[in-house]
Amino acid sequence: MKTITYDECRNTGEGILLKNPYLSKINQINSVEQVYITDEYFKHKDFNEKPLAKGEYENCEFSDCTFSETDLSDYLFVDCTFKTCNLSLAKLNNSLWRDVLFLGCKMLGLRFEMCNTFGLSFSFENCLLDHSSFYQLKIKETVFMGCELQETDFSEADLSGAVFENCNLRAAVFDRTNLEKADFRSAYNYSIDPENNRIKQAKFSLSGIMGLLDRFGVEISEG
Repeated sequence: MKTITYDECRNTGEGILLKNPYLSKINQINSVEQVYITDEYFKHKDFNEKPLAKGEYENCEFSDCTFSETDLSDYLFVDCTFKTCNLSLAKLNNSLWRDVLFLGCKMLGLRFEMCNTFGLSFSFENCLLDHSSFYQLKIKETVFMGCELQETDFSEADLSGAVFENCNLRAAVFDRTNLEKADFRSAYNYSIDPENNRIKQAKFSLSGIMGLLDRFGVEISEG
């Protein structure tokens, strides 16, 4: 498959039809010419001013870029890294994210359940994910490290084996969520109903045990 650099694409307007096995799972982009960009580095780009060319981005890095409120519908990101980018309120309809790492990103109000679920996998470090939603997603073993996840919706999601390391989960919603073998030992401010969620072999710290007893209205003291 022919590869075209991002600068070639933006400067000449040239595009190539994206031919990739992932396309068999994407139904909405067949009539639109796509670009295939690989091994590119994007820094200090404001994609509100000049939209990112639609297509697949593989092994690319985006640093200090602005995607807030942009339309990322039908884009494909594979083995990409986003560092200190703003993606808040971006539209994710049918976008594909596979083996993507987010570092220090602002990601408020994102509806991840709108993504294409084929191969969906990502991890987050020191990201702001408040008011986002992972409703009904199967994202086993996803790693959240040092993240703000206040009022984030995990209802009916499969988070088995997930790690929430030093994460703030104040008012996060866990409703019929699979949390088996998930690690909450250093997470805080969570409230999880053991009768309404699957928590078999999940790990919790003694200091966070109240997060499992909120619905019972009990008080625990040392004396």
